[in-house]
Amino acid sequence: MATDTKDLAEELEQSEAEPLGAAADAESSDEAIEDQIVKQPFRVIYQTNNFFLPQIKDLIKAGEDVNLRPEYQRRLRWTTQQKSLLIESLLLNVPVPPVFFYENDLARYEVMDGQQRLSSIKEFLNNEYSLRGLQIIPTLNGKNYARLPTKVKRSLDRASISAIVLLQESQGKLKRPNSNRVYELRRFVFERLNTGGKRLTAQEIRNAVYGGEFNNLIVTLSRNATFTRIWGIPPYVENDYGDYYEDEERQKNSLYRTMGDCQLVLRYFALDNDAHIVGSLRSMLDRCMERNLSASKEECAAFGETYLKVLSLADAIFDGRPFSLSPDPNEYRPLAGIYDGVMVALGGMLQHGDTLVDKRIDIQTAYHKLVNAKGRGQFTGVASTAQDVKGRIAEFRKLFASFL
Repeated sequence: MATDTKDLAEELEQSEAEPLGAAADAESSDEAIEDQIVKQPFRVIYQTNNFFLPQIKDLIKAGEDVNLRPEYQRRLRWTTQQKSLLIESLLLNVPVPPVFFYENDLARYEVMDGQQRLSSIKEFLNNEYSLRGLQIIPTLNGKNYARLPTKVKRSLDRASISAIVLLQESQGKLKRPNSNRVYELRRFVFERLNTGGKRLTAQEIRNAVYGGEFNNLIVTLSRNATFTRIWGIPPYVENDYGDYYEDEERQKNSLYRTMGDCQLVLRYFALDNDAHIVGSLRSMLDRCMERNLSASKEECAAFGETYLKVLSLADAIFDGRPFSLSPDPNEYRPLAGIYDGVMVALGGMLQHGDTLVDKRIDIQTAYHKLVNAKGRGQFTGVASTAQDVKGRIAEFRKLFASFL
């Protein structure tokens, strides 16, 4: 049975749900409210510009002024009809939400919000798709930019998009009351921009705001052939890096589309040290990204080598079907909670890999006896308190150690 990635993706999102904090029942004084606002060392400075569509095309054509796909790249991609409806809205002068740029260097901008809109405009002006599914001007269906009537082209060339640019002069960090969590400007604004509309998963937000070698490593490991086979994600066979983003079959995969695959990789690094298993799972994953934000390429290469060794060992011990409750190949479904426990436990036993593989039949018998005795509840990714996570890891450490 194929892995049900939709259910698993939902499970991963539920596992990151933050517990609600205690509400502040007592009414705060005016002085306390004013003090909290005044003392926030946080100041956003921005400017607003309007760009005609041909200017947008020129800005992002070479990627020298505007980086259209920085770490903010999401895996959701608009359909041709969605792109077409945007073009129709521009022709009808229907207001379109502004895009948001972040100035990361003098006159160099990253797209914080609006990637799909900008990509759709650029691609249409480059004749990369024809209009489809138009509702108000259906006579334009089937036409690309080059085939538009001259007056329609002029109208489109005069259409504009507003851009709000967060400037480098913006300063400070934002700290939540009674919390050690500090927001960088980019992370805070990005999260606020995405509180409406299509909600981003926690992992999509991490991917957006923790750019660097460690985040690149997580994405790279999620493309590993063994990893994608285990989790039922269409394999990566493209030769060109850019092709990864375009694969239609992979975009239909819920685990891939929500970046649940990257969350699974991150979980290993977040949980491989008992001292880090504190608080909610979401906070553990966030802290792991923060700890490794400045990791070097060499450090990340070593992390990746270890991860793949552990994954290969788990795959070998369980004959290509690790992390599942059922021993029946027709009912194979890997679970995030079991993955956490097995991977972290085996991470400390790599030196005994050959012995464990030699005893894999007995290990499989003991494993299935354990997981079925404990029940599904303890081993799903939804049971994700620090105590749950530590308990699962301890169970599997004990299991594997009994065969050494």
